[in-house]
Amino acid sequence: MSEDLYAKICRILEKKQLSISGISRELKAEGFDEHRLILTGYLRALRDMHKLNEVEIPPSKIYVCVEGSETLDNDIYSLMAKHLHALDPDARFPAAVCILSSIFERPVFKEELKMMGINDSHIRNYRRSLLIVKETTGKDIRDLRRSITRIRVPDPDPAYESDKYSATDEFIALKGSVLIALTKDMSDLSGLIPKTKQVTLI
Repeated sequence: MSEDLYAKICRILEKKQLSISGISRELKAEGFDEHRLILTGYLRALRDMHKLNEVEIPPSKIYVCVEGSETLDNDIYSLMAKHLHALDPDARFPAAVCILSSIFERPVFKEELKMMGINDSHIRNYRRSLLIVKETTGKDIRDLRRSITRIRVPDPDPAYESDKYSATDEFIALKGSVLIALTKDMSDLSGLIPKTKQVTLI
């Protein structure tokens, strides 16, 4: 199972309660196709770990996110996946490469893109009119791959980098919106943001 499966399930269940069949359909729509029995076992393991609640509604079991549970949302890949999901699908790949390569100061590997919910379809169909992204080449890529110790990057995994000079104003605005959302997620802003919207005085 991919490392971002838990994050995907949490996003799916964020605003709704679903049966195993419903979760399976949603995962397939995002490019994750796993056998139902394996998915069932995984969901029950999450239940046993108190990450999900299982509610019996005959003839189905419904799964609900446990409020306040610790999720993968504290890692950069899951945070990115959460906010990239709000973008047009054809903009997700260039946004992911541009933002993460800026943060990590290196090219981004395909394995990392998968952890952010970016699949082959996103890579094939991305909007080149927003930003040009190319595969990184050269022998240094092998050493770069080995230097990453937090996650496992497969040996043949390609890496991608963006041509920052090709970025359009539209892309810069998209990138800015994701970065602002990331900053809010990674910072304690309590007491700084008003609870009610500011009223414009006439």
